[in-house]
Amino acid sequence: MIVESYLYERLNSEVMCKTCMHYCRIKPDKWGICRMRKNENGVLKVYNYGMVSSIALDPIEKKPLHNFKPGSNVLSFGSVGCNFRCKHCQNYTISRADLSYPYLKELKPEDILKLAKDYDADGVAWTYNEPSIWHEFTLDSSKLVKREGYYVVYVTNGYMSYEAIDQFEGILDAANVDVKAFKEDFYRRIVGAGAKLEKVLECVKYLHKKGVFLELTYLVIPGENDDMEEIRAFAEWVVDLDRRIPVHFSRFHPDYQMLDKPPTPIKTLERAVDVAKDVGVEYVYIGNVWGHKYEDTFCPNCGELLIDREGFYVVSINLNGNRCPNCGYRQNIIL
Repeated sequence: MIVESYLYERLNSEVMCKTCMHYCRIKPDKWGICRMRKNENGVLKVYNYGMVSSIALDPIEKKPLHNFKPGSNVLSFGSVGCNFRCKHCQNYTISRADLSYPYLKELKPEDILKLAKDYDADGVAWTYNEPSIWHEFTLDSSKLVKREGYYVVYVTNGYMSYEAIDQFEGILDAANVDVKAFKEDFYRRIVGAGAKLEKVLECVKYLHKKGVFLELTYLVIPGENDDMEEIRAFAEWVVDLDRRIPVHFSRFHPDYQMLDKPPTPIKTLERAVDVAKDVGVEYVYIGNVWGHKYEDTFCPNCGELLIDREGFYVVSINLNGNRCPNCGYRQNIIL
């Protein structure tokens, strides 16, 4: 289904898309960076409305969101395309695909609500590829499911525009944002598409200002963004914003155009955890290492085990409301 964009400005024959931080200026009959938006006679048309490539019922921990609705099930949807060109993309089969992708299915917002009910989900996640590039459909569907009591989460590269975030005010409950490195050079060389770390950090700050529950993921790639001084600078930035934002250091595995890199040593991830904790980040996790103790949630004040996990699955929750049962410290956890 083709619809008119909700966020653009006409500039004579060109249009400026205001859906993501690229703010593409698109000439007549040309496409934006995401390859889903086209200038047709001064009207910005969106070609991926309702075009779904992937559907799965996931534990919320898989997003990963560990401090938001732990143990709940979220119905996850993805489309095709992306506004980044990451060389290490683990979902490149859909992020690099276009609308000729053979497994696309067209759904309406009402179908999203019906599926959430049919699968007895607790919420809906927009994930797998970058959700902001099908903003119109995710927004319409999110409004519908939110009215029926479901939560709404984004798993995103952090390039939503201010205008897009504003349209999601009161609708988007939580987001996991990938901060892919803490140097602009990484974004230039590895992420591509003109993406800038500075804009990602602006997006994170604005989501936080708007009251969206945030968790951050930093995929640690050997030889690229695993220097502990870089990780320390990232952790210090998090603490300056809000030390209670959970941070996930995830293990890299070779994929797409970065098959020459080895998997991240677990000791590197553990050092990253130590650095972040030393700086003052309250909740720090290790991702993609099944059975590691840093899958669990511990009280930042006294070290009490609060949420015991096995992989993506919650074994037990040990909380008095949202307080530690041992010391009474109020947790940044939404049950």
